[in-house]
Amino acid sequence: MKTKLLVWGGAGGLLLLLSIVVCMAIGSVQVPVRDITAIVLHRIPWVGDSIPQTWTDSAEQIMVKVRLPRIVLGMLVGASLSLAGAAFQGVLRNPLADPFTLGVSSGASVGAAFLIYFGMQYSFAGQWTIPLVAFTTGSITLWIVLRMAQREGKIPTETLILSGVVMQAFLGAVVSFLVAMSKQTVNDILFWTMGSLALRGWPYVAVLTPYLLIGWIVLIRYMRPLNILALGERQAAHLGLHVERTKTIVLLTATLMTAAAVSVAGVIGFVGLVVPHMVRLLVGPDYRLIVPLSAVGGGIFMVWADTAARSVLAPTEIPLGVVTAFVGAPFFAYLLHRNKKLRRS
Repeated sequence: MKTKLLVWGGAGGLLLLLSIVVCMAIGSVQVPVRDITAIVLHRIPWVGDSIPQTWTDSAEQIMVKVRLPRIVLGMLVGASLSLAGAAFQGVLRNPLADPFTLGVSSGASVGAAFLIYFGMQYSFAGQWTIPLVAFTTGSITLWIVLRMAQREGKIPTETLILSGVVMQAFLGAVVSFLVAMSKQTVNDILFWTMGSLALRGWPYVAVLTPYLLIGWIVLIRYMRPLNILALGERQAAHLGLHVERTKTIVLLTATLMTAAAVSVAGVIGFVGLVVPHMVRLLVGPDYRLIVPLSAVGGGIFMVWADTAARSVLAPTEIPLGVVTAFVGAPFFAYLLHRNKKLRRS
């Protein structure tokens, strides 16, 4: 397992670094890849002094203050949503579960939209206000969805997805109502419904990073319990696993990461569905591999999705949620169809 993790992790890390460099070169201002690498190294203490400057100051400002923070933020958002998706799928033992399909992302966006509508973005906890409120509303949404889907102590796949769709529709109506009622904040609220990394700099990276680190640490500790839980709740309990405590901690951690990602980037769907599945197809069902590699894969996926969003129709920028939906919706339909075939057989 360690060898497999080292090989796949190393390959994923190299692909992520390559993606960052290439995506930094894509934009209205063309900067050679060699200059991009030199600009980044030039910012490192004790290293940059030995690198001669062959680029313009304007190119450096664009790289360091515009493209790099956006790419880093996209990487963090993708990692957060992918880890959350892997956690939901592991705890619920459902391949179609993720923060978007269960309505958690929509629930978190409702909390953010309410704060924006009433001008309370920094009311009681400064820059942490929106993430905390988004976490609360996202957790309430998750609890409602699970209660709606539960039948005789079990959560059937079809019922879970239907409950998530119902909550998405209702919460979407709430956000649409706030958009219709608002005047000065309409654009800010619409941002949460479509997702975007535009005009997001280093302060947003600082906001999201602690949530991702906390979630990463917790999920790393629960990789083995997730493997045990995959055997079934009854078998896991017989093996000594505290099932309910494990489910609660993992679900709340996944909700926290989702809420933090939504609070800085809006609702971005299907990332937590597509990436963990692709990782599972590559490395197998072991969550000791799925959890760390989902974080890397989510970063790669989001970096390229955001690059497509800002460059395909430049200078017009496509909402990031639209780009991920173009990829994720067909993939979701395929998984749903395959799941039905497996149940029939």
